[in-house]
Amino acid sequence: LAINGLTALAFVVVGIMAYLAMRFEWKFAVAAIVANLHDVVIILGFFAAFQWEFSLSVLAAILAVLGYSVNESVVVADRIRENFRRMRKASVAEVIDHAITSTMSRTIITHGTTETMVLAMLLFGGPVLHYFAMALTIGIVFGIYSSVFVMAPITMWLGIRREDLVKPTANQAIVD
Repeated sequence: LAINGLTALAFVVVGIMAYLAMRFEWKFAVAAIVANLHDVVIILGFFAAFQWEFSLSVLAAILAVLGYSVNESVVVADRIRENFRRMRKASVAEVIDHAITSTMSRTIITHGTTETMVLAMLLFGGPVLHYFAMALTIGIVFGIYSSVFVMAPITMWLGIRREDLVKPTANQAIVD
């Protein structure tokens, strides 16, 4: 279980990095992976600290949380890229702050709806779904945190710039 689980986790991480590096920029890929692994470490920390049973369903929940968290990271990264195009005079910090602020209502609604369903599984799913739902609950809560307070600052720390995301137009390329 441990070897296969680590293999699955490695494949997911490599796939996410490749996707984000192609879709955005390597700095977003690195920041998103750190943020998503942050979620995994927290889930594993809860399971270790409380000595909860770790099973295949918990591993499935962790992989689902990775997918769910990368979606949130993509939404924030996409809004950052969009804001770099729109907010030409703003600093990097202002662009990232505006991106986080503008995606917050969507994040709360989406995660709140999902968390309601997961809590229903936790409360009414019985012992079979208990740890699966527990891992999802922890992952969703910390996924919100990591996309805002881990991914965005790491992106800034890696030195994201407007030039990394906004390709010059034909007129700008000729003038420059």
